[in-house]
This record gives sequence, structure tokens and C-alpha cells, in this order.
Amino acid sequence: MATNITWHPNLSYDERKTLRKQAGCTVWFTGLSASGKSTIACALEQLLLQKGLSAYRLDGDNIRFGLNKDLGFSEKDRNENIRRISEVSKLFADSCTISLTSFISPYRADRDRARELHKEAGLKFIEVFVDVPLDVAEQRDPKGLYKKAREGVIKDFTGISAPYEAPESPELHLRTDTKTIEECAAIIYEYLITEKIIRKEA
Repeated sequence: MATNITWHPNLSYDERKTLRKQAGCTVWFTGLSASGKSTIACALEQLLLQKGLSAYRLDGDNIRFGLNKDLGFSEKDRNENIRRISEVSKLFADSCTISLTSFISPYRADRDRARELHKEAGLKFIEVFVDVPLDVAEQRDPKGLYKKAREGVIKDFTGISAPYEAPESPELHLRTDTKTIEECAAIIYEYLITEKIIRKEA
């Protein structure tokens, strides 16, 4: 761990909040592959941007092309993947951006650490459990990953050969087998208003 470093303070969070006319937070989407996490995050990001709000989506696949391209899918690498994303999403939230993170993040302890990191910084962390029955996720399987996992081609695949620990008390629990993507995005948008992250339109 580096010791010869110094944190350089600048604008406070409250000053940024006043200047940008919105608060920051992290909306953390978790759920099985093909549950609809990224699709909902995309819809919500578009909704927020269309309303003139600052939002940015961090997606599991996209992050692994750059920041986390050195990581695999072992439990250790998954833990490090989520640790890095937790830190990045916290920085976005501190800048008064609504950070939308879309990651399977299968381990409860990793998500709890992400929450605690935000709590220590005085930032809101909104866990959204994007829930779908395994058989429905397998039927969707847009990337063919479940099929490969069943055939043994992909090892340590969440829901098949690796565990998924569902959230025990998420802020929001969305079932994408009974609700549309638009309905899910609208539910989160209204929640952000309730939590005073964004303002209700006049």
C-alpha cells in the first residue's frame, strides 16, 4: 500500500450538489446473467439524460475491456472486480453523477462492502435486485453463455456451477418476468425522486 500520497480536497459534495442541481448516488443492479440488469440500466440512463440529469452506466462487460481486463472469473478475481467498481462508482457519485452499475456481483459480502464504502463517504447506495427465475434466464440466454456452462465449456458460471447470493433486503426488487423494462426504469426513477436524489418535475 502506498504511503507517500495525499488527498487533495477541492469542492465539497454539498457545493457540487448545489452547482449541479442534483445529488449523486450509485444504483447497483445485481442479478443473474440475462436477468435484464444492463437493459434496465440503459433505459434508466436514457431517461435521466433526456431530463437533463447527469448519469453514467458502468457495465460488467464493458469494464472488462479496459479497467478490469486483467481479471478472470475466479472468486478472487470477481471480488477484485467488484472492489474496483465500488471505488469507481463512489467517485462518480461524489461528483453528483447518478452512477448506474450493472454487474452480476454474485457475492453478498462484496455488495455489502460496496454499500459500506458509500456509507462512509456519506453517499447513497441503492441496491436493485433484478430477479428472474433461472429457467427464464436460460431461455433468454442472448450470448449463449448458459448453454456453454451446461456443456462445461464455461467454468464457474453464476447460477450453474458458481453460486449467486441474492440480496436479503435490497432497496428495490424487480421481477423482469412480470414487468417490462420501461416499468422497471420508471420504478427506479420514482424512487430517486422519493430519496431526493433528483427533483420531481413541476
